[in-house]
Amino acid sequence: MSAAGAIASLPRVLVLGGTSEIATAIVAELAAHGGAREVALAGRDHDGLQRIALALQSAGCARVQTLELEAREPQGHEAVIARAFELLGGVDLVIVAVGVLGERGGVPEDVGGAVEVLDVNVVGAGSLLLHSVRALREQGHGTVVVLSSVAAERPRASNAVYCASKAGVDALAQGLADAVHASGLKVMVVRPGFVTTRMTEGLEVPPFSTDAEGVARATVRGLEAGAAVVWAPAMLRWVMVVLRLLPRSLFRRLPV
Repeated sequence: MSAAGAIASLPRVLVLGGTSEIATAIVAELAAHGGAREVALAGRDHDGLQRIALALQSAGCARVQTLELEAREPQGHEAVIARAFELLGGVDLVIVAVGVLGERGGVPEDVGGAVEVLDVNVVGAGSLLLHSVRALREQGHGTVVVLSSVAAERPRASNAVYCASKAGVDALAQGLADAVHASGLKVMVVRPGFVTTRMTEGLEVPPFSTDAEGVARATVRGLEAGAAVVWAPAMLRWVMVVLRLLPRSLFRRLPV
């Protein structure tokens, strides 16, 4: 299948975490390449979902619907995903974009807030990923894109909880990708570096940063190529190879 054909074969898209700027940019990029004609956005911010739905329709999506989703209530995840499959008449691509950043800097002062980060980024995102894979397997085809982070590669003292949470869902996605490979289903992990979005507003922008549109372009290229892991920007793959090999005594001295 050609690259253009690969994207055109993804007409029905479900976004879990529908107000994510990165996920929105991915859907718009898919629409620009002939995909994402019908979209379901699931999230808890009703007004935000409506604004994004209108924006995506302007970007070329023929029909965009919204669903209520609470990431911290796994007991409701299966029903929401089933409803999305019903509304779209099946799903070709699921984007798992649930995540929060949380408190930065050393040992968290707000332990409750840190546990909430783990609850959303690991338990919530993990539950949605599991239910999505099961639904696609029952359907017989489909792809899942999981928005992870380079933070999953090696935890930093500056944000240990967030790093750990991304490492958890990243590992789950990789394991599931191997588990469903023989059935033809695909699970692709996207690992952006620092992305300039609302979530990172006010933070110092480090080297190798990108924006939502840059992650979207990298994601679509990955889908076209059938990649298992996508780095955004691509150079981060090699940066992380070096950082993973650094002895901890040296890694601790790096600016955080």
